[in-house]
Amino acid sequence: MCPQPHADHAITRGDTGAAGGRNWSGPFRKTPGRLVGMTLIRAYQLTLSSFIGNSCRHLPTCSEYGFEAIARYGLWAGGWLTLFRVVRCGPGGTHGFDPVPDSLAPRQRWYTPWRYWQPRRKDA
Repeated sequence: MCPQPHADHAITRGDTGAAGGRNWSGPFRKTPGRLVGMTLIRAYQLTLSSFIGNSCRHLPTCSEYGFEAIARYGLWAGGWLTLFRVVRCGPGGTHGFDPVPDSLAPRQRWYTPWRYWQPRRKDA
């Protein structure tokens, strides 16, 4: 039980995180690519996700990760981050808390998508 039953328990993530919703609701530029990518992920969440079941091994789930990655970094970089996250989620992959990075490293350029791969270290 919560020691403060009437306290505001809104879930926040940093300064711009979600306020209790499923997907990231922080500020982002509403470009056509981002809106298309986010719409596709939201359509997946509302349709196919319920048939597949809750089988993601990470927190946030892969679709929530993809929604946030595309909202924060655009369709190209966010799409690559999402693809690599889904690959990590498969059999023999990682599990646990794996948030979207707060910022991309300077070596992660649009023309080098293989550098978006961020395997989690075993000692972390």
